[in-house]
Amino acid sequence: MYAVILAGGGGTRLWPLSKPERPKPFLPLVGDETLLQRTVARILPLVEDPGDIFCVTDRKFGHMVQQQAPAIHLIVEPAGRNTAAAIALASRMIDRPDDEVMAVLPADHWITDEPVFQGVLERAGRSLATGSFGIEDPLVTLGIQPTRPATEYGYLVPELLQGQVIDGLSAHRLQAFEEKPTEQRARELLGMPDVSWNAGIFLWRRRAIREALEKFTPLPMLIDQAVGSELALKNAYDRITPISIDKAVMEGAASDHRVVMGAMDVGWSDLGSWTALLAAMAGDRVDGATGPTTSSSERRAGTSSWSPATRSRDRPTGRSSPTASGRTSPAPAISPTRFRRCWTASRTRRSARDDHRSAADADDDRVRNRWLARAGRG
Repeated sequence: MYAVILAGGGGTRLWPLSKPERPKPFLPLVGDETLLQRTVARILPLVEDPGDIFCVTDRKFGHMVQQQAPAIHLIVEPAGRNTAAAIALASRMIDRPDDEVMAVLPADHWITDEPVFQGVLERAGRSLATGSFGIEDPLVTLGIQPTRPATEYGYLVPELLQGQVIDGLSAHRLQAFEEKPTEQRARELLGMPDVSWNAGIFLWRRRAIREALEKFTPLPMLIDQAVGSELALKNAYDRITPISIDKAVMEGAASDHRVVMGAMDVGWSDLGSWTALLAAMAGDRVDGATGPTTSSSERRAGTSSWSPATRSRDRPTGRSSPTASGRTSPAPAISPTRFRRCWTASRTRRSARDDHRSAADADDDRVRNRWLARAGRG
């Protein structure tokens, strides 16, 4: 297995902590490591050496990747064009056997239970991406158990009566991807069996993703012939419309019954809101991203996954003590004073833009005030 980390972003969701010139993958939001550095450390035990890890990023962020993770390979895009172009470029530039499994993951997510996550990724690469559900070369996506009707995530809808436990993982053949839904639709999805949040983490053989890209997009035709020439690649990227891999490839592949979903419960968050960031900084299992509590033996073995039999709507409470690596949660890298300034600036900008406050705004307010009070600065 080798890993492709996608690093970039607009720096808008946690503005002004993150900014367009320094989006959240490159910030030490939780502890002393940046999210990119933590992602590299998280994936390293699954590969033979750092040379098996590649990072695709916009040219303007290339120097930050080199500074923060100098041991991994850097693939530079002329400009950010969303995940489909980044994956197409990586599949062309990385010279690995066609039947070797490629893991693709974002640089800016947070995982509480890292050993469990590593076990899921290893087994998904070994037993799902190499052939499952009668599909020789499936495209594998990892899903997260939803615990609330979130409208900020995409959803994975599995085929009914197609679930199996494969190598200890709860797996399904996928019926459809659904983009970020309305609140009403999110509530409907929450009540459907085995539906998951889309974590944006994928595993596939190189030939599988190459074939899918060629079938559903013009990206290989544009990018392949331009690799090797900086000017030609820039011209090719100028012609590319930004689109996610979900929209460009995975939706069509799911309709062709070529996508397999593996489910996981690992304390996942995309740190896409102030509430999620504060929960991670406080050492909590992140709001809405976890399922039933796993036993210590399951965590050591990396065998935790969720299934209809274990599914629960109950949100865990309290704080996790040590982190998945066995260390206690590091002290927040952001002081309460700086957090208050950034949060207030974000709120001011959002209020000026929006006509009304959402429920998410109220949640952010409550969590922010609780955190500041806990820090003695409320």
